[in-house]
Amino acid sequence: MTTAAFTLVMVPPLPDETQSWPDRLTEEVPGIEVLCPKDPEGVGAALGRADAVYGTLTPELLRSALRLRWLQAPQAGPPPGFYHPELVRHPAEVTNMRDTYTDHVAAHTMALVLALARQLPRYVREQATANWAPDWSDGAVVPLGEARALIVGTGAVGAETGRLLAAFGTRVEGVDARVTAPPPGFGRVLPPDHLDRVLPEADIVVLTVPHTPRTEGLMDARRLATMKDGACLVNVGRGPTVRLDDLVRALDMGRLRGVALDVMEREPLPPEHPLWRHPRALITPHVAGAGPHAAERRFEVLVENARRFAAGKPLVNVVDKTQWF
Repeated sequence: MTTAAFTLVMVPPLPDETQSWPDRLTEEVPGIEVLCPKDPEGVGAALGRADAVYGTLTPELLRSALRLRWLQAPQAGPPPGFYHPELVRHPAEVTNMRDTYTDHVAAHTMALVLALARQLPRYVREQATANWAPDWSDGAVVPLGEARALIVGTGAVGAETGRLLAAFGTRVEGVDARVTAPPPGFGRVLPPDHLDRVLPEADIVVLTVPHTPRTEGLMDARRLATMKDGACLVNVGRGPTVRLDDLVRALDMGRLRGVALDVMEREPLPPEHPLWRHPRALITPHVAGAGPHAAERRFEVLVENARRFAAGKPLVNVVDKTQWF
């Protein structure tokens, strides 16, 4: 196998976890030169030599990268603005870090689903006031063995979440723009234009979709109004897929059993926002991906793509830049 020499620039700011990466890349990828500029002047000079980049490229930085052919995004779903028009039009290939924390996000998703199904947020509030208030009514819990779940986004995280739900006896269906064959545990996966038809049938709706031009505002007032009375909504995908003002109004109306959000339309969620104190809301601060081995998994994606880039092979985790994922 022949390899080509190339230069990869790691654009600051970078987290501490990446400090060892340049030396490790140099050891593991034949022909690679890794540059780690520290100041704006150094970044501009380095980008002039860059065949590949790890990090974020603003429009100004992108214009300095005259040789760029590959950009490795540091996250699975980079923040808004990462895929700016100049980058979308640029011929460079972009890859992301998807499927590096599937197990962690799926476990967190199940924790949120179980918390809503068993009224744990309510009992935590009662505990804070030392109030013994058991609820033995028929509607006290969502029996997962009798429930129907809709997973919106059946990529790696959605597929694993559906598999775990199916182990509880839940009937699981999915909606996805790319996946057509049902993953293990799923009854079926439908295209996005079927969402409005199946949404009213679900007791549990889990959003794992990325933020794209098509998913922004996906759950707005109209769609929230079509959800089944007493349904639960869980979002572990990206915050902009759910309109928070519309969600608060839907919760205030009392039709939804509850909502659990790990991602918000605005992050951090402002202290005065009503969702913090809403009795039907459970909030976690964008930590679904927390867990061991995440940094090492991201490095493995980077080093695998660096080897492939040097060898002229197809990269992994390639992004459709027009759709941001």
